[in-house]
Amino acid sequence: MEKRKLGRSGLDVSMICLGTMTWGEQNTEQEAFEQLDYAVGQGINFIDTAEMYPVPPRAETQGLTEQYLGNWLARRGRRDDLVIASKVAGPGNGLTYLRNGPRLSRDHIRAACESSLKRLQTDYIDLYQVHWPDRNANFFGKLAYRHKEPEEFTPIEETLGALDELVKEGKIRHVGLSNETAWGTMKYVQLAEQKGWARPVSIQNPYNLLNRTFELALAEVAHREDVGLLAYSPLAFGMLTGKYLGGRRPDNARITLFERFVRYLGERAERATAAYCDLAREHGLTPAQLALAWVNSRSFVTSNIIGATTMDQLKENIDSHEIILSDELRRALEELHQEFTYPCP
Repeated sequence: MEKRKLGRSGLDVSMICLGTMTWGEQNTEQEAFEQLDYAVGQGINFIDTAEMYPVPPRAETQGLTEQYLGNWLARRGRRDDLVIASKVAGPGNGLTYLRNGPRLSRDHIRAACESSLKRLQTDYIDLYQVHWPDRNANFFGKLAYRHKEPEEFTPIEETLGALDELVKEGKIRHVGLSNETAWGTMKYVQLAEQKGWARPVSIQNPYNLLNRTFELALAEVAHREDVGLLAYSPLAFGMLTGKYLGGRRPDNARITLFERFVRYLGERAERATAAYCDLAREHGLTPAQLALAWVNSRSFVTSNIIGATTMDQLKENIDSHEIILSDELRRALEELHQEFTYPCP
């Protein structure tokens, strides 16, 4: 499996990253172990989790995902072979049960990190990411930015300062961002360079054939500042596999089970998905293979975060790393993008 540089960290991470947010909700611990054993056997060395997982978030299950990963690490003894990424939650999203409502203040970040280290049964986290901003900004599909005054938020300086302390203490190795904007990313970079603090090495944002908004401003930042994209939702909650077309709702599928996952539904998304699925089959690929191989091919992508609830899905997703898209297929994808420009935010 191809390895790529994680920003300026000096770490090499696999082109495919194993996402974990279904563990503890749609997947049991035994299934999580099976996924990990297979993924690592296929050359994946990059595992992504978060303190709020699994998703959908609930007080009863919070932390189970990290706990499953920690148990696997303890039993397999592979810690130093892997790059483990986790995240500290920002405010909102109904997480009142987590530290009485998480913020990105120094005290919250330190408490969150200590809890994650215990669940992961490790002395350090390779990449510790800010899961989403602690301010009014466009993320999680939000458009039409409106500034709010007065606005209560934790200054980025306090957040990054707390993360830098953890780096100096050896509890985390590197800092990453997630669901961040171009302004926010550059503010973190600016502060890091001004103060000699830990510099962000990555940004984890949604990126797929239905949502290419990362390209509008953040792709240039990723290139020029070495803050590479860790692409999440590369299959748009499974929409790009084609399994939801025509109103179908397969048993135990995410959109079937959880009403909150509506981001990639709608008439335009359906038409775009059908076109991408047809194009994949014309070229002898499954829709999932096409969607994932396209993300893998993008120059500003450091790693493509895949997730699966079944082993068949996992194997198909990982195998995408072997697919090279022809110039003809790339042109066809761009033509469809012109027809279906940003059908989903």
